[in-house]
Amino acid sequence: MRKVTGSTDRVVVVGAGLGGLACALHLAAAGRQVTVVEREAVPGGRAGRLSIDGYDFDTGPTVLTMPELIAEPLAAVGEKLSDWLELTPLNPAYRAFYPDGSTLDVKTDTVQMAAEISRVCGPREADGYLRFVDFARELWRLERNNFIDRNLDTPLDLMNSSLLKLLGMGGFRRLQPKINQYFNDPRTQRIFSFQAMYAGLAPHDALAIYAVIAYLDSVAGVFFPRGGMHAVPKAMAGAAEKHGVQFRYETTVTRVETANGRATGVITDSGERIPADVVVLNPDLPVAYRDLLPESRRRRKLTYSPSCVVLHIGSSSSYSKIAHHNIHFGAAWKGTFDEVIHRGLLMSDPSLLVTNPSHSDPSVAPAGRQTYYVLAPTPNLDAAPLDWTGGLGRRYADEIAGVLEQRGYVGFRDGIEVERIITPDDWAAQGMAAGTPFASSHTFTQTGPFRPSNLHPTLPNVVFTGSGTQPGVGVPMVLISGKLAATRITGTAKDLVGRAL
Repeated sequence: MRKVTGSTDRVVVVGAGLGGLACALHLAAAGRQVTVVEREAVPGGRAGRLSIDGYDFDTGPTVLTMPELIAEPLAAVGEKLSDWLELTPLNPAYRAFYPDGSTLDVKTDTVQMAAEISRVCGPREADGYLRFVDFARELWRLERNNFIDRNLDTPLDLMNSSLLKLLGMGGFRRLQPKINQYFNDPRTQRIFSFQAMYAGLAPHDALAIYAVIAYLDSVAGVFFPRGGMHAVPKAMAGAAEKHGVQFRYETTVTRVETANGRATGVITDSGERIPADVVVLNPDLPVAYRDLLPESRRRRKLTYSPSCVVLHIGSSSSYSKIAHHNIHFGAAWKGTFDEVIHRGLLMSDPSLLVTNPSHSDPSVAPAGRQTYYVLAPTPNLDAAPLDWTGGLGRRYADEIAGVLEQRGYVGFRDGIEVERIITPDDWAAQGMAAGTPFASSHTFTQTGPFRPSNLHPTLPNVVFTGSGTQPGVGVPMVLISGKLAATRITGTAKDLVGRAL
């Protein structure tokens, strides 16, 4: 494994996102002097917070899986997850609504889920589900230990017995045909393959190895932290500060200072210089290269994941038939992905994610009120530079609200008391390449050792963390990316754990 060369005593982490925070905790455990510089007034990065008139909204991810990946950096400094976060397992993890009027509750208990699938789709489909769980669990075990939780420098790092096992399992076939080996009903085929969109691909284009995302969502369990998802970075930052990490909030880094082929510190918008032996960059990787680092001729053009429009809604209306997380599938399926990913069009028959955080935690809304987070996938700005500032955002939000009313949210528009519309232009303004919060897509040439490295190619003491680098997109992967960045600085993961103990 390639490592940072030279002194590594003083580390400046730019950005207090989940990756930067995980990295800071592991570095603190390894005895490094760590300063985290964050432009906002609070930690979190994409996992931020929006508070309006008594309503609290998570501005980024809403689905939390694998809480042990939060526990790991906390444990590195001797802290227990339960002392910092109150997590509620969600049952169901999701409620799926289909165009034929049927619903399917996704339960993480396999016995309960098999019974639910049997009730909705029949016993043969339930048998297929149990076979899928065995497949996906083994897939996760092989990928986690051998490919995801490792720094990969070259394709040769992939060469081990687990790669042959993945090949034998069909991991490098396309995802949708692999899912169809286990499921015959279009409803189950959708609920166990839609997660490919998280990786920036249609299920028909993604590799079957991405069935692990469905495993994490649907089998390993989905949780909700009291206070919302922003409670996660707050907890991590609190633990890091307790163990000596210095935080500089409301401080914007404008560039990384370099001399003699190495980073020597960072410069802030006030002109202050913060010296460093190592600089860790948590902003979106292409934007970090573009805005903070010297021009690099080795930068390559990336393909980006779809973006999304998000509606943050504070409402007087509640709906008894929904769960915490709800997926409303349109009648179209493959055509929907083609529109968003390949044709640069808005969905003509949208599938929508509706999260209702106040369903599980009433403290995020005023008494008797509800919060809703509505996500609609859209093309990114590279695929379709739509004029979101010219009124399209408002029109599309109205269209989405109308679709929800047609699908059972009676009086949805009339109940709105607070509303914020987030479009791809807003994501771009927040520093996300191509106006997408989902970073570069997980095509074969942007996965594993082919994904942009977390070690700068010419500056040997500049390291990256976050969804734009290895291992990739999603809260679990970003948390792992923080540990991988730390191991570039201090040694192997085993060394980190040993020092922490």
